[in-house]
Amino acid sequence: MPDEKNVDGNPFDQPGLNNLKDCEVLERAEGEFLKNHTDQEEARYENANDVQELPNSDSLAIEAENAELKDRVMRLSADMENLRRRTARDVINAKTYSITNFARDMLSVSDNLSRALHAIPVGACESDPKLKALAEGVEMTERAMMAALQCHDVKKIEPLGQKFDPHFHQAMFEVADPSVPPNTITQVVQAGYVIGERVLRPAMVGVAKSDPKNIMQPDETAEE
Repeated sequence: MPDEKNVDGNPFDQPGLNNLKDCEVLERAEGEFLKNHTDQEEARYENANDVQELPNSDSLAIEAENAELKDRVMRLSADMENLRRRTARDVINAKTYSITNFARDMLSVSDNLSRALHAIPVGACESDPKLKALAEGVEMTERAMMAALQCHDVKKIEPLGQKFDPHFHQAMFEVADPSVPPNTITQVVQAGYVIGERVLRPAMVGVAKSDPKNIMQPDETAEE
């Protein structure tokens, strides 16, 4: 049986397959698959249908063979559809995640630009026009870099105030904060990012810990 369900809809209508070259790759794969598997089945099916007025036993054999051939053709059609969908998915994944390593390296550059801005003393830009112009240039460069990454589906993780999730966050330390529930993110040390549905870099965070005073202790007088 096919390992995937045949679902209505054309896989070429998915966003990300607008490139004519990608469509041609899928069409060639479909043509090769059908050429290698369907010619013999169709020939056998047509020959079986052409046989008429045979003895009863031969007619039953032909009908059984026809049923088998129909089943095999249906299975082949489902397999072909699954192949097309897998190929379409592989093309989309290749487009989405092909720049993963490059995007991760660019995040390090963006971090350095951000550190340079935070290293400027408060109020220093107001007293020094040249330093102010330099800081504005660095800030514009950082914004332009992040905008370019967003165009390639790279998005920033906003974990502050969220519950800690080990798939997206990396805990660096715990903070005693009774104002929030345990395992709530209270500080962000380094921003995290995702590309598509995958984590590009987890966010480094500080997490609120449980107050030991609120943990019930065993009653030592219970045995009295």
